[in-house]
Amino acid sequence: MSDKVKFEMEFVIRASPSLLYQYMATPSGMSEWFADNVNSRGEFYTFIWDGSEEKAELLGKKSGERIKFRWVEDEGEDYFFELRIQVDEITKDVSLIITDFAEDDEVDEGKMFWENQISELKHVIGSV
Repeated sequence: MSDKVKFEMEFVIRASPSLLYQYMATPSGMSEWFADNVNSRGEFYTFIWDGSEEKAELLGKKSGERIKFRWVEDEGEDYFFELRIQVDEITKDVSLIITDFAEDDEVDEGKMFWENQISELKHVIGSV
């Protein structure tokens, strides 16, 4: 298996950090934009897209700031995906920073996935 490459993306979102966090950190919030359906049982989240399931373990979260997961299939690896809210101290602009990993030849695909999901998120919270 080839090593995965880390990539980061930043999206400016017109929403309060607390509202944005609700959409990142709750199964009901995430199922509105990230996946068709999201269930959680303890530290494990199940994301469902078009009938296929992917399981992830919650590695950590900080209220109003960030949430971090690792796909169960990456168990034992240092790979993860994290959604982090950043507020510009001067402009007060709210950004969502995505950190993720993908196979070398799938980075563009990974970025496209996030661009699609984040545009859905913006649509859901009215930040277009």
